[in-house]
Amino acid sequence: MELPYAEPYKIKMVESIKRSTQEERVKWIKEAHYNLFNLDSDKVFIDCLTDSGTGAMSDKQWGEMMVGDESYAGSRSFLKLKKTVKEITGFDYFLPTHQGRAAENVLFSVLVKEGDIVPGNSHFDTTKGHIEFRKATAVDCTIDEAFDTAVQHPFKGNIDLKKLENVFQAHPIEKIPFIVFTITCNSAGGQPASMKNIKEVSALCKQYNIPLYFDAARFSENAYFIRKREAGYEHRSIKEIVKEIFSYGDGMTMSAKKDGLVNMGGFIALNDASVFKQATVFNIMFEGFITYGGMNGRDMGALAIGLDESTEFDYLESRVEQVAYLGNKLVSYGVPVQQPIGGHAIFLDANKFVPNIPREEYRGQALALEIYVVGGIRGVEIGTVLADRDPKTRENRYPALELVRLAIPRRTYTNNHMDFIAVTLKNIYETRNLAKTGYNIVEEAPIMRHFTVKFEKI
Repeated sequence: MELPYAEPYKIKMVESIKRSTQEERVKWIKEAHYNLFNLDSDKVFIDCLTDSGTGAMSDKQWGEMMVGDESYAGSRSFLKLKKTVKEITGFDYFLPTHQGRAAENVLFSVLVKEGDIVPGNSHFDTTKGHIEFRKATAVDCTIDEAFDTAVQHPFKGNIDLKKLENVFQAHPIEKIPFIVFTITCNSAGGQPASMKNIKEVSALCKQYNIPLYFDAARFSENAYFIRKREAGYEHRSIKEIVKEIFSYGDGMTMSAKKDGLVNMGGFIALNDASVFKQATVFNIMFEGFITYGGMNGRDMGALAIGLDESTEFDYLESRVEQVAYLGNKLVSYGVPVQQPIGGHAIFLDANKFVPNIPREEYRGQALALEIYVVGGIRGVEIGTVLADRDPKTRENRYPALELVRLAIPRRTYTNNHMDFIAVTLKNIYETRNLAKTGYNIVEEAPIMRHFTVKFEKI
């Protein structure tokens, strides 16, 4: 008999989570203006709002916290992290920042100007926000298969080469400062890009002399999918695959709160000395001195360990396959999700789940709220609310997909929690035809509104 899978770790500490009644949750979410970001964490049973900074650190990471060097300049912890980043990514220049959006802010302050065009694969919300804040335009060049949740394509995070070249040919090259390649592609459903596609995109960028930068928050998970799904990589180590991925780019931004396995941190890594020199100025202005960049020494030490741990196969198998366990259960229940299952989250297809709710009434948000009310599970809408308004017309942008993301924190929940989520969604799906109306926005910010938006129930 084949042995069942067992996690490659054991639990050393636990944290209590509170149960609540449906009546309490109805009251709480109304008081939060129907915005899940406004809920206190003790009012949530299973928190799948994000996998960013919400995971559990290892004993080795906690040990490194105890020996962190808090020197303002040139600390041992910085030097250890710098060495680790070089070993894993191959990039020569390194700047720490306090998180991923801070890395984007620093790098884009150097590279992005008003009127620029920044193509990529389904830019994440903060990436698009930083681009549009600078009066530039993000252009999505993701392959069409990514926008059909039922299509079984192994690399839905791929960039369509024809779409990308059309962008290159339609605009002056000097107006395209770089392309951003998100691995894995969060907004498309946590979907990976293939090594073949990364290599081809790199070649096209070199042909047009346009730099290629990675949004690499989940680069380890992308490498895992390459090993599992792409011919020729099944016997390569994760670290070897990662090194090859980055060899095709000119730099990267990193939210280390994902595949860095820490609760706070980020960085920029580059090969261009000129860009690095300019970025140091903004890093000092926005983040701190260039050898700490808004991070404590102890956090830099924990990140160095986390980057090493996250690029090991056993960890990745445990992490990605737990997400797949939940996804496969939902598929067996007939619940519509983005397939194949992504690396860090389950993405529910709200267009198929609650088609009776009009899109202008934010059906994805309505579904996310129902999941909280019924099960105490907090997710997030990845649809019209997150897509924001067109900067010029101020009209809602309606993306091809209306999704609800349930992001699974790393090394945090058990498969019993996954079963609880699955049955909650099964029960909601069986009563989906009762859902007729959604929500109106009563207050919103001019950009990245989804964090603080307030709704009223129709």
